[in-house]
Amino acid sequence: MASVKMSNNGSKSSKDGDDPPELRILCFDLTYYNRTTQFLLSCAGVFVLYLIYGYLQELIFTVEGFKPYGWFLTLIQFGYYICFGLIEYDFEARRRLKLLPGASIETMERRIPMRTYFLLAALTLGTMGLSNSSLGYLNYPTQVIFKCCKLIPVMIGSIMIQGKRYGPLDFAAAIAMCIGLAWFTLADSLVTPNFNLTGVAMISAALLCDAAIGNVQEKAMREHHAPSSEVVLYSYGLGFVYLLVILMVTGNFFSGFAFCLEHYLESFGYGFFFSLSGYLGIQFVLALVRSSGAPIAATVTTARKAVTIALSFVFFSKPFTWQYLWSGLVVVLGIYLNVYSKKHKMTMRDFQNKFKNTLNAFRGWERSTSRKFLVEV
Repeated sequence: MASVKMSNNGSKSSKDGDDPPELRILCFDLTYYNRTTQFLLSCAGVFVLYLIYGYLQELIFTVEGFKPYGWFLTLIQFGYYICFGLIEYDFEARRRLKLLPGASIETMERRIPMRTYFLLAALTLGTMGLSNSSLGYLNYPTQVIFKCCKLIPVMIGSIMIQGKRYGPLDFAAAIAMCIGLAWFTLADSLVTPNFNLTGVAMISAALLCDAAIGNVQEKAMREHHAPSSEVVLYSYGLGFVYLLVILMVTGNFFSGFAFCLEHYLESFGYGFFFSLSGYLGIQFVLALVRSSGAPIAATVTTARKAVTIALSFVFFSKPFTWQYLWSGLVVVLGIYLNVYSKKHKMTMRDFQNKFKNTLNAFRGWERSTSRKFLVEV
C-alpha cells in the first residue's frame, strides 16, 4: 500500500509515487484515466465551453441597444459566478469533511486575508468589466487578438510584483505579439466604420488588470495554500458589491435593469449559459495545466482562440481583410516562441554566446568563400 498524506486543499497525494496525483473537474474524478484520455477530455472541454462562451458573448452584444450596458452584463455574470462558486465551495467542503472528518472548522476557514481579496476583487472587476464593455466599441476578433497578447502585461506584472526574470525568447515573443497586435488593430480601424479607440483603451486596461490579478493570485495561493473555490467566491462576491455600488451611484443600474428586463432572454437567459460556460471553462483549463503542463495548455487555448476568431467571421457578418490573417499569424508566432521558451530555457548570456558563435561561423565562411573565389580567379 502507498503511504498517502492529505494536502492543504484536502486532496490526496502520494509519498512514494505509486498513486497518480489527483485530477478533478468539479465532481468528476479523472485521476485514474490515462494521460491521453485526461488530455483529450480537457481539450474537448476547453474547446466546447469557450467556443460557446465566445459565441454567446458576441450574440448578446448583437441585441440592438445593448452596447452601453456591458457593465450591467458584468454584474449579471458576477451574480451567476457567485452562485456557481457557492455550489462548488459547498461541494468541496463536503468532500473535505469526508476525507478529514475531524477538521470541519479548519477546512472551511478563509485562508487569504481580506485586504488581498479587496485588491483581487477590484482587479477582477477591471478585467471582466472592461473586457465586456470593450465589445461595444470593437469587433470580437480584435478583442480576442488583444487577449492573445496577455503575455506582454503578464511579463511586466511578474517582473514588478514577483521579481521574475525572462530570457531573450520571451522578449522576442512579446515583440512579435506587439507587432501583430498593432497590425491587426490598424486593419480593424481601416475596415470597421465604427472603430473607436475607446475600445482599444478598455481592452488594454483589462489586460493590465488581468496581468496583475494573475500574479497576485499566484502569490496569495502559494503563500496561504488556498483552494481555487475560495478565491473565486470571495473575488467575485466582493467584485459584485463594488460594481453594484458603482452602478447605483452613477445611476446606470436602473436603466440597465430596465433594458435587461425588456430583453430578459438575451440578458439573463443567454447570460446564464454565457457565465456557466466561462466558469466551467476555467475548471477545464486548470485541469489541462495540472495534467499536461502550462505550455501545452497555452497551445490548446491559443488554438481555441484561433477557432473562435474564424467562427466569429462565419456566424456574424463583419468586414474582412487579409491583413487580419497575416497579423494574426504574427501573434501566433509570438505565442509559439513563448511556449518554446518554456521548454528550452535560454538566458541572455546563452543568447550572446550563440550570437557570437554564429557571427564567428559566418565570418569564417565568408573568409573561406573569398579565398576560394581568389583561387578560382
